[in-house]
Parts: sequence; C-alpha cells; structure tokens
Amino acid sequence: MAVNLRQLSALLGLSQTTVSRALNGYPEVNAETRKRVLAAVRETGYRPNRAAQRLATGRAYSIGLVMPIAAGMDSDIHFGEFLAGLAEEAVRHDFHFVINPAVPAEEEATFRRLAASGNVDALFIAYMRAQDPRIDILKSLSIPFIVHGRAIGGARDYPYIDIDNTGAFYDATRLLLQLGHRDFALINGPCDLTFAIRRKKGMERALGEAGILLDPALQEQSPMTDEHGYRAMQRFLSADRPPTAVLCSSTVLALGAVRAINQAGLVLGRDISLIAHDDVLPMLKPENFTVPLTTTRSSLRAAGTRVAQHLIGSVSRQQKTPIQELWKTELIVRASTGAAPARCARPVRSA
Repeated sequence: MAVNLRQLSALLGLSQTTVSRALNGYPEVNAETRKRVLAAVRETGYRPNRAAQRLATGRAYSIGLVMPIAAGMDSDIHFGEFLAGLAEEAVRHDFHFVINPAVPAEEEATFRRLAASGNVDALFIAYMRAQDPRIDILKSLSIPFIVHGRAIGGARDYPYIDIDNTGAFYDATRLLLQLGHRDFALINGPCDLTFAIRRKKGMERALGEAGILLDPALQEQSPMTDEHGYRAMQRFLSADRPPTAVLCSSTVLALGAVRAINQAGLVLGRDISLIAHDDVLPMLKPENFTVPLTTTRSSLRAAGTRVAQHLIGSVSRQQKTPIQELWKTELIVRASTGAAPARCARPVRSA
C-alpha cells in the first residue's frame, strides 16, 4: 500500500513541508534533498494528494489547450499523435490535461477565461498562423506558456518548439534536383499555417537556386487527408506536362497521392518520385508502403513530450528561462525517389 505524506516524511526524517517543497520544485530545497525525496517516492509508490496540494500551493497541476472548432473543420491524426506524447509526460508527473474548445472568433476570450479560472497552470498553442495574435494574448496573461511552431513576423521573444520546416523541404528538393528532376509539384498543408508556408519556402529556395519556378498549377494547399492528396495528384497527372517529382507535407497526403499514381499505371520511384514529411505516425509507416517512401522525419510524439516537459518544469520552478528549440529533420532515402525520366533528365545548374 502506498504511503501518505506523513509516513514519507517520517521515513526520510524530514518535515512534511520540506518533502512537499521538494516535490513541487521549490528552489530553496537543495539538490541532494530533492534527490532523496524523489528516490523515496519511487520506492514507496507515494502519490501526492492533489486536492491538498492545490489548497497549499494554489496550483491546479493542469496544462491547458484552447482547441479551435468550426463546422467543416477536419479532425487531424497528426495532432492526436502530438497530444499522445504530451499526455504521456503529463501522466508521469501526475498532471491533468484540460482541453477547452472554442470557435476561432472566441479564442481570445476563451484563453483569458481559462487562465483566470485557476483550472490550469500553463497553456500551449499549436497550428501557428502568420502574425498569430494568440502569442500576444498569452504574453499578457502572466501564465507559463509555450508555442508548438513559430509565427512569421512580429516579436520572437516567446518560448517555442518547432522543426526546421524550411530546411526540411530545401534538403528534400535538393535531393530530387540531384536526381535530375525538373518538373515539380507540391501537396502542402493549409496555406495560412506557418509550417506549410515555410515548407513551400524551402522548396522554392532550392528550385530557385537551380533556375526553376514552381508552377502554380502544380501546387495544392489543403487539409492533410488522403482524399486531398488523391485529388491533387489526379489533377497534377492530367496536366499537359505532369510532374516527375512531388513533395507531400504528410504521409497521410502521400497515401492518397500514391493511390492516384498507382491508378494511373505509373511506377513510384521510376516514373515519378515522391518525398513525404513523416511525423512517425504509428499506423502509417512510410517503410510499409508498397514502395517505401523517402521522408523528412520528425516525431510529433517527441515534440508533445518536450512541450509537456517545458510546461511542467515552468510550473514546478525547475526551469527558469524560456526555451526556444528548432529541431532539424532527418532525410531518409527509400525507394520512392529515383532518377528523373529521360524527358527531363537535364543537368541542374549549381547554386
């Protein structure tokens, strides 16, 4: 049977106040004492009484999210994977996770109401938009927060975790250029989201260095579902000069794109090459496609875990400075990329 705070304190020869302060990250408790307390917690299975702790500390031991909802807004398995990582870390520290839905026009009021309620100790936001007004709102609330992603423009003095989306699609495009491709297409996420803006920027930068413009008719920006990927690829393949190289912002989009390629009787990796951004989704592994996909890889679950670590550290006072992390992606080459077909296998101009 797990011990209570009084029993744990007696076992350690410490006051209940000292043990409580050690568990809550108060800086006046030295590192050696905190280490002893945490070791005893693991050995005894002690679980803090959150109701009592809330009364004593004024903390809710909860992380909050305001989730935009609207008619026609698709659910997103990518966000589910991110939340899984965040939830796993929250459970490890006995934190709760509070989701407050709001229509986009009421996000600001919902943030303020949630912060004022005392039901959460920290907030995070995701799916960043250019010039995103939510950052200034959170900065005004005097509550720890972090951004998954980055805005474009405006102040940069806020904590964030993001991946180098520009670099990811720059590197992917360079690989395809080195394979001789000259006719490119892009199946991207929604045009107002900054990850999609930056991925397009990285692709266009690499193409520009090779003297190539991305044809507006060979671009799609839409919700990241397999159906959107399928329809976009069908449209591209019916063009007067179809692409031989395609970048997809998700393996979910790639699933639909590959379906259209197969229906057209084309061979992936020979007739047309494809690179997808892969968020390491457990039920959609790029290596399990009939033709394994080349990917730019970054784990959404790991990002969710890191966001939780930062917020919990901020709440418990173990982390004193805001973090800004920009993660590089891995470029993993598989069979979906190959040399360009003869019709466009021309030398690429060096940068």
